Amino acid sequence: MKKNMGVTDRVIRVILAVVIAILYFGHQITGTAAAILGVIAVIFLATSSVGVCLAYKVLGISTLKEEGHHGGKAHGGAH
Repeated sequence: MKKNMGVTDRVIRVILAVVIAILYFGHQITGTAAAILGVIAVIFLATSSVGVCLAYKVLGISTLKEEGHHGGKAHGGAH
């Protein structure tokens, strides 16, 4: 599958998964909320590791194309 997640998107998902884990292991979330957020955290980690989000595919979204684009100003100086 072609990747559709940029670096920033992937990092944000990993950070959110870590925050969820901290809240869970710190007993700040329990029960149904913990289960739902746990599933979301696992999905975030999985999609971040492979760089592909199936929901993005269905919706035709890609955050990958935004990465590495400098608006045409490669070095800011004249050549």
